[in-house]
Amino acid sequence: MTRRWVPGNGWDALDGAQPDEPPTVTVVLAHYDQQADLDRSLAALAAQDYPRDRVQIVVADDGSPEAPTVPEGVRLVRQADRGFRLAAVRNLGAAQATGEVLCFIDADCTPEPGYLRAVTRLPALLPEAVVVGRRRHAELDGVDGPIAEAGPARELEEPAWLREAYAGSRDLLDADQRSYRFVIGASITTTRWFLEQVGGFDESFDAYGGEDWEWTHRAWNAGAVLAHEPAAVLWHNGPEFAEREDVDEAERVERQNPESIALSRRIAVPGSAGRGVRAAHPHVLVELLGEHRDTAVFATVDALLCALPTAQVAVPAASAALFPHDDRVVAHDDASTRAGVLVRVHEPLLVADAGAEALRALLASLGGASTERVLVHDDAGTLLLDAEASRSTRRRERWGEEAVGERRERLAGVARLDGPLSLAALLGGWSSAQEELER
Repeated sequence: MTRRWVPGNGWDALDGAQPDEPPTVTVVLAHYDQQADLDRSLAALAAQDYPRDRVQIVVADDGSPEAPTVPEGVRLVRQADRGFRLAAVRNLGAAQATGEVLCFIDADCTPEPGYLRAVTRLPALLPEAVVVGRRRHAELDGVDGPIAEAGPARELEEPAWLREAYAGSRDLLDADQRSYRFVIGASITTTRWFLEQVGGFDESFDAYGGEDWEWTHRAWNAGAVLAHEPAAVLWHNGPEFAEREDVDEAERVERQNPESIALSRRIAVPGSAGRGVRAAHPHVLVELLGEHRDTAVFATVDALLCALPTAQVAVPAASAALFPHDDRVVAHDDASTRAGVLVRVHEPLLVADAGAEALRALLASLGGASTERVLVHDDAGTLLLDAEASRSTRRRERWGEEAVGERRERLAGVARLDGPLSLAALLGGWSSAQEELER
C-alpha cells in the first residue's frame, strides 16, 4: 500500500497501515574517528529484525586520521578532512544509495533491533514522509551486549526539550513551520526520491550543528510530512551536548552561537531568523501579476511592503525600474525560489491599516501544516490575490489539484485600486489608504 499524499501533515491517516513488503533501505552512517562506536552501531544493524537482503549499509567517513574498519558487505566512502563537514559526508553517503528509503544515523548512535522496521514504515507508504526516531542516551563505552538491554541499564537523562516537543505536538502530527527544530540529524529517515526533490544537506555548513534543521526546513517547504516515531529507538553514547559536564554554560553558549548565526542567514521564520536582520531568502514572496500603470504598481508595492516589510515583491521587468534603491523589489525572473509563502496579486491594491493586519493574519495561518490555497475576493467577486504555503504549491505540482484545498476570504481594508489616485496626497498623509478606498 502506498499513498502519495495526505492532507496537511496528517500522517495519522495511515495509522495501522503497513507496506506490502519492506522497502529496500540504505543506512548512511556518518563517522569520524570513533571506531568503537561504529562497531557497536554496525553490530546493532546486523541484528535488526529486518530482511538483510533489503538493507545496504554505507559508512561515510569525514576524513578520520585512519580509515575505519568495516565488515564485508558494508560500503566505505571517505572525504578529506577539511573541518567538520557532516552535511557533505551525509551527501557523500547518500550518493551511493541503492535503497528506496534513506536512513541517516550518526555512528555514535546504536539502534535497537526494531529500529529499521519502525522508522521506514511511513516513508514506505508516503514518499514525502520525513521521520525522526527517538534518541535516548546512555554511557556505552565498553558495552558490547544487546543494546536493548545495555541502553536502559546505563541510561542518562533524555533531553527534556525534545520529549516535551514530541508530547506537545502528538509526535509532530501538529507540526508547523517551526517544527524543523525537532528533527535531529542523528536519526532522519526519508525516501531517496524525496531527498532528490529537496536537494541534499547544505554543504556550506562547516561547523557543528544546524545542517539538519536547515534541511528539514527546506523539506517542510517542499511538502514534507514530519513524524516522530517513538518505537524507532537508538541510543546515543553519552549525554546531549547541552548536558555535558565538561562544558560550562559560557562555553556552551559560545559554541552554539555560530550555529544560530548560520541558521539566521538561511531560515526566515521565527525560531531561527534574526529579529531585524534579513535571511538570504524571504519567507514571503509577493508576485504582482499583469501589466499596470506606474502609479498603480508603485502604490500597490508600497502598500504591500508597508504591510509586509520583510517580504520580497516580484514585478514585471518593465516596472522594476520604479524601485532602483529597494532590493526587496525584483523582476519576476529574479525572484526567490525558496520562499515559504507565495502571494499572487491579480489586481492593483490599496491596503488600509485594518487590511494590513488582516493580511498578516492570513499569511500567519499558512505557517501551520496548510496545504490549501486562499482566494481573496472583493464584494463584487473580483479575485484580488491568492496565497498559499510553498508546501501547498509543491504538492499541487506533484500530485495535482486534488492534493490542495481551497477557501475563499474577504479581507476588510484590502481593495482594488480603481480610478485616479494622488500619490502626493497618499504619501504626504493628507489622504489615507482607507479614505482612498472609500472614494
